[in-house]
Amino acid sequence: MANVVVVYHSGYGHTQRMAQSVAEGAGAELIVIDAEGNLPEGGWDTLNAADAIIMGSPTYMGMASWQFKKFADASSKPWFTQAWKDKVFAGFTNSATMNGDKLSTLHYLFTLAMQHSGIWVGTGMMPSNSKAAQRNDLNYVGSFSGAMAQSPSDAGANEMLPGDLETARQFGARVAAVTAQFKG
Repeated sequence: MANVVVVYHSGYGHTQRMAQSVAEGAGAELIVIDAEGNLPEGGWDTLNAADAIIMGSPTYMGMASWQFKKFADASSKPWFTQAWKDKVFAGFTNSATMNGDKLSTLHYLFTLAMQHSGIWVGTGMMPSNSKAAQRNDLNYVGSFSGAMAQSPSDAGANEMLPGDLETARQFGARVAAVTAQFKG
């Protein structure tokens, strides 16, 4: 079985719910980036031992949160030694609007993974984009490069749509399956 880790920051709980769904699908361990942008004790060791790292951040002002960026900058230590080379990477994000420039955040996560000489995994899902599509369908937001969710700015994390959370869960399962293929 692949050793998958989900490292994420969540400001209001929505990205945390996504992270939990991704981790459930991947059978992954969660590492929370705290409000000051720091990892918990042993977090770096856990990431170094992982076969796959799935990164998550809310999209704030068209980009990852500053707390996630602090973590990304701190990852220059494993970058310098190429400690994460050939690990599988993936990413997810959430914002209040349907577009919300979430793709900018996924591009940032992708670029970080490429800087670490990683292997990127997208959703592998077709979008729900027919006339019959409903907002709660899988991959309704329509992302190929990573999982995306949309949560209204006045909705609590407990109000996230099951379709977005199921998209995240299936995305996590895909990352774990691809990682297992690389390990095999």
